[in-house]
Amino acid sequence: MTQSHDITTIEALEALYEAVNPVSLAKETPALTAEYRRWLEKAPFLALATVGPGGLDCSPRGDAAGQLFRILDDRHIALPDRRGNNRIDSLRNIVLDPRVALLFLIPGIEETLRINGRARITTEDQLIQSFRVGATTPRSVLLIEIDAVFFQCARALKRAGLWDPAAQLARGDVPTAGQMTKAALPDFDAVSYDAELPARQQSSLY
Repeated sequence: MTQSHDITTIEALEALYEAVNPVSLAKETPALTAEYRRWLEKAPFLALATVGPGGLDCSPRGDAAGQLFRILDDRHIALPDRRGNNRIDSLRNIVLDPRVALLFLIPGIEETLRINGRARITTEDQLIQSFRVGATTPRSVLLIEIDAVFFQCARALKRAGLWDPAAQLARGDVPTAGQMTKAALPDFDAVSYDAELPARQQSSLY
């Protein structure tokens, strides 16, 4: 593909597209409205995007609605860092650059909701304890200050058929976690890994 067709200026980019619908700009608010708050309270999944000197990171976060995060007020939410693989890529980025973007999804709902803001990492004990599940507490909590919040229209999820049961794939239709790991580590025991993975994940959710 030749570079002669690359778009390299804002002017060229804007010339390629029609004018933005004014409603698309008006729906962006600097804080949660009552309606945005009601929508968020039902969300069990989000993707957290961060940026740092080493590049970008986008991390999935999921939990029961009301347990995934907490709305502290119309400008702040708290997001516990649940157990994962301990790469802590997102957290490393936030230490160095607080800018974050979050994309929230609700199963069955085709609109998504986006938050742009700034985050800091805290180990404040009362907040940590408030996110306890059974005997387990998160190692840290993200405190996110909202700069902008807006919903995204349903076109992307409609095109993807994301919530359509007929679009769901079986596990055998894609490589397993073990197979993907073995592609990077040829001596890796993918069969044992895949056999043990469901029980290991279930026992270490929190």
